[in-house]
Amino acid sequence: MDIGQTLVVSINNGLSALVSFVPKFLAGALILVIGIIIASIFKQLIFELFKAIKFEAFLKRYGVPEAREEFSWSNILAEIVRWFIIIIFLIPTADVWGLPQIVTVLNTFLFYLPNVFVAAIIALVGFVFAKLAHDIILASTQSVSPETAQAIASVARWAINVFVILAVLNQLGVASDLIRILFTGFVAMLAIAGGIAFGLGGQNSARDFLESIRKRLK
Repeated sequence: MDIGQTLVVSINNGLSALVSFVPKFLAGALILVIGIIIASIFKQLIFELFKAIKFEAFLKRYGVPEAREEFSWSNILAEIVRWFIIIIFLIPTADVWGLPQIVTVLNTFLFYLPNVFVAAIIALVGFVFAKLAHDIILASTQSVSPETAQAIASVARWAINVFVILAVLNQLGVASDLIRILFTGFVAMLAIAGGIAFGLGGQNSARDFLESIRKRLK
């Protein structure tokens, strides 16, 4: 008899918990579905906006690598916005479902997601600037041979690209201390290489200058 009563009480408690949770589940699911729909609409609007202003063609003109549509810059930026909106709606969904740990994780991810968006913008601007620097250097070094001008322009472009990659990784918080060390080392390498190149290239000029001073003193 006691076992039967215990079983009945357990079943009743389970049914009561299930009945009380169903409205919360439906409410949370409704919030999540609305969030997914709104996020998809925003993604499509942003993607169509980029398509209307020919964003990918602009990037291709300035040397940003072209990719398939699902991996294009327009799609990546639109997808980041989509997930940002979904997470905004996921937080109240998890709260309604009584999942405080999930809410904490989602809040952390929500604050991190803008870093991804900013990193993508830094990468875009940096790659465009690297291409512009390449073209400017190439146009302003007409006095040297074409091979030398191309080499100088390529070195400048790749140097800027390396700076951009380091800046993106630092923005994402990926091994920040290591990135700072690499950044410092890269700057030092460029400074030493530039000093050596200037010293070797300017030997004759320096010799002539010192020789002219010596003659004047005599």
